Amino acid sequence: MKAALCKSLDGPAALVIEDVASPQPGPGEVLIAVKAAALNFFDTLITRGKYQSKPELPFSPSAEVAGVVKALGAGVSGLQIGDRVAAYIGWGGARQEVIAKAEAVIPVPDGVSDVVAAGVSVTYGTAVHGLKDRAKLKAGETVAVLGAAGGAGLAAVEIAKLMGARVIAVASSEEKLAITKEHGADEAVNYAGGDLKEGLRALTGGKGVDVVYDCVGGESSEQALRACAWQGRFLVIGFASGDIPKIPLNLLLVKGCDAIGVFWGEAVKRDPAGHRANMRQVLEWVAAGKLSPRIHGTFALDDIRDALAVIEKREAVGKVVLTV
Repeated sequence: MKAALCKSLDGPAALVIEDVASPQPGPGEVLIAVKAAALNFFDTLITRGKYQSKPELPFSPSAEVAGVVKALGAGVSGLQIGDRVAAYIGWGGARQEVIAKAEAVIPVPDGVSDVVAAGVSVTYGTAVHGLKDRAKLKAGETVAVLGAAGGAGLAAVEIAKLMGARVIAVASSEEKLAITKEHGADEAVNYAGGDLKEGLRALTGGKGVDVVYDCVGGESSEQALRACAWQGRFLVIGFASGDIPKIPLNLLLVKGCDAIGVFWGEAVKRDPAGHRANMRQVLEWVAAGKLSPRIHGTFALDDIRDALAVIEKREAVGKVVLTV
């Protein structure tokens, strides 16, 4: 079978396409014939050895896949050969066949395409875990989403709206902010064109935002934290800017607010049942038309280097997905 392989930690441009042996599922495992494999910003990091997960070389990038069950390992129940499924596997998805733990495999409802199913685990899974499980978001609260036009940000915009929040999208251009409005954002702030703290405070009548969903890091983080309301929650999602900010802890003190880490990948490992419940809900919302995952573009497996370049240049508005 064909696989995109990272054989040296020299970044996406060094990936190669090679034939490798087909895997066989062991006890409690499922073999999936991959139809679509989604890419994320962390795939640009993991191929350089700069991500918290550091798989042994050679490995394939892509943490989330959708496809068809091809074989079942011993002890697997509740699944059948031919079932359409999606799975979060950490890495290894950019190939024609993958092995997944049975507990990580989620049935895909009718009406949800492989491309969409492949692209919801990380972004929407993180959004549900962050907003529901970590922030305990309540209907009527205000959420500011930093990096709102990316895959992770658009997912947070949609999930926050479904949970009854007022959503303020934060992005770097008017074009990107217009897209966030299409996905449910109530208000928008262009952080490239002014003071983010003052912009968020103005839109909340000086009260500040209840929840900050920060996918970006960098200089924007402290400004957004300064715009938090009393007992607000600042969710640390990721650092797409490439800069991990150093936050003055006195801001947490004077605002009585919380800085909350959202390490979704670890949460999946520690609470697989909770992850399955969240993902079933997400896919049901998609099937019902309540969520509209935006696909920036699809690329053939052979074009994975070009696909990751789009993400690395921050040109993606929505999800980038490989079709296999």
